[in-house]
Amino acid sequence: MVLIFRRIKPRLVWLAGFVLFEILMGAGYLSSVFHASARSPHQGFAIFAAVAYSYLLTSSAAVAVYTVFDAIRNHLNAGTDQGRRRALNAAGSALVAAPFAAMGYGALIERTRFEVRQVDVTLAGLPVDLDGLRILHLSDIHLGLFLSERELARVINASCELRPHIAFVTGDFISAAGDPLEACIRQLARVKADAGMFGCLGNHERYARAEAQTATLASQAGIPILRDEAQQLRWGNCVLNVAGVDYQRGSSKDKYLLGAQRLVYPGGFNVLLSHNPDVFPVAARQGYNLLLSGHTHGGQVTFEILDESINPARFYTPFVRGLYRLRPEDTSTAAYVTPGIGTIGIPARIGAPPEISLLTLRKA
Repeated sequence: MVLIFRRIKPRLVWLAGFVLFEILMGAGYLSSVFHASARSPHQGFAIFAAVAYSYLLTSSAAVAVYTVFDAIRNHLNAGTDQGRRRALNAAGSALVAAPFAAMGYGALIERTRFEVRQVDVTLAGLPVDLDGLRILHLSDIHLGLFLSERELARVINASCELRPHIAFVTGDFISAAGDPLEACIRQLARVKADAGMFGCLGNHERYARAEAQTATLASQAGIPILRDEAQQLRWGNCVLNVAGVDYQRGSSKDKYLLGAQRLVYPGGFNVLLSHNPDVFPVAARQGYNLLLSGHTHGGQVTFEILDESINPARFYTPFVRGLYRLRPEDTSTAAYVTPGIGTIGIPARIGAPPEISLLTLRKA
């Protein structure tokens, strides 16, 4: 196989690979979209999309590693003895196999290695009565083919042990039409927080045409889904105002949070639930003190190179994972983006483990 590749012009190899990559990516994407929106979806579409994405990611990484290593090996071969050449070839084979090993680890282990992350969120002007408020934040559950109810139950069990004062879920309960939405709501309803749980909808509820159904089922389970509405909670001597919006499409940035300023409660502490974290600058301008979002999965597949995180989410949003400020010195507002629980596209997580987020508000 290596000899065949050497006889073919590198440009033709890369061109053929690129064309094949585009065709398979398109087929995988269309399969995943069809599966998400079909009223009677077939699991085969989701499986094909997952296999296509996984293969393309791992094979592309392997080809890149091989190309770089081959150039280094050719440079060194002239002055390297036979024993060192064999060692070099063995090292090259191991490096090429590494992406496939990483994918296996991400699918079999890290995908369900649920972590509790506790973060202090310091805010200027935080009412004294809210100092120390513990917030449970869950998102992107995607209960379905690649996350079972039993695995979600583990997440809920760990969440209950945190004894939060209030809990939020920020969309993507399921991945596609036909996924077990009722089971997802049933598990979420097990969370016992002093002030209950509130939620908003994500893009996959829209794709699955299940927005109304999700809101109804959640409401029946005691979880209000806030759809361009707000609810005020009295917390000591202050008002905790929780507002929620439906999924804000990334292609409509000029329409982010239209009308959401009317949901801000003057004099209260305002929390906004939005699946898409890109709305953070707009939310801050409108007067929200804290934004809670998901959507990015923390990149889902991410690598650290020279202290920089490299992942797909960075191509469409600067708010990928963790706590954000608009400016380092501005502690009046904050956004927290959780990597969430489930997966989409490929049933694996690499460098972005699923997270149960516990935020504690602290007065600056």
